[in-house]
Amino acid sequence: MSLIDVENLTLQFKTDEGLITAVDNVSFSLAPGEVMGLVGESGSGKSVTAKSLMKLNPGNAVYAPESRITLHLDSGPVDVMSLKRPRDMEVVRGGAVSMIFQEPMASFAPAMTIGSQMVEQLLIHTDMSKAQARELSVEMLDRVGIADASTRFGQYAFEMSGGMRQRAMIAMALSTKPKLLIADEPTTALDVTIQAQVIDLMKDLVDEFGMGIIFITHDLGVVAQTADKVAVMYLGKMIEQGPVREVIRTPSHPYTQGLIDALPQLDDLDKPLMPVPGDIPSPLERPEGCVFHTRCTKIIGDVCRTTVPSWADTGESHRAACHLCHQGHRA
Repeated sequence: MSLIDVENLTLQFKTDEGLITAVDNVSFSLAPGEVMGLVGESGSGKSVTAKSLMKLNPGNAVYAPESRITLHLDSGPVDVMSLKRPRDMEVVRGGAVSMIFQEPMASFAPAMTIGSQMVEQLLIHTDMSKAQARELSVEMLDRVGIADASTRFGQYAFEMSGGMRQRAMIAMALSTKPKLLIADEPTTALDVTIQAQVIDLMKDLVDEFGMGIIFITHDLGVVAQTADKVAVMYLGKMIEQGPVREVIRTPSHPYTQGLIDALPQLDDLDKPLMPVPGDIPSPLERPEGCVFHTRCTKIIGDVCRTTVPSWADTGESHRAACHLCHQGHRA
């Protein structure tokens, strides 16, 4: 059974320069208890895709009519795209779906204590009493590695370090025990010890509650530790999907291979870093054909420049949108 199905998600932003395509025909599904890593460079559309699942993108966002997002809950399926009013969205936002944002300082209300914000969301989305909500909030702060959690509960966001704010946001997102957790680079501001604690906590919650997680990150090492499957995005398009170990060991798309080659080699510290050549194009100047062809080292004549590649199966549950794959080759 699927927890969430995303079909043909296309999103554009209205700007003074015209419509800018941020997400282009993205489809995927996630099962309960499954962790999906969403990887790609900055500007690939990862965060915009994730926010679309809760319709949290700004007011100038335009969703294509064919976009479908279906959340499967115990009470029945929820058509997220049909929800219009903020009150209708409560079943999704903070209820069945929680999100850990990339920048915690911009996500906490500066005039409210961390604890009061945690308690408020629990009172809205659960039938807990205020005392029960406080007890659970302190417990979650402690579980994510915040020392003296009962004292931190009464502090404001500006009184905490960046790493501590990130952990407080993770505790807040997890306290409602959502069906789906969207984690937008949740370990970026944390040292490796706390990273390990947070990753272990997420694994425990998946085991305990059957929670699905979409894990957005640049760190393929974290993806390898946490995810069951991985989806690679580039310039708003999803270009490779598959089981995480198969994608990392035998990537099918040249972009995925480029991301893997860019990782430091711990067994050869003198080896120079190998970045993906070139820069990601502006969304205002999206290339025709394959969006990656302007940076690809394995381009196939004019076909890559003129024709959008369709999906090709390259293994069990492993597929890539690349003309190479249609010719029986890999990255």
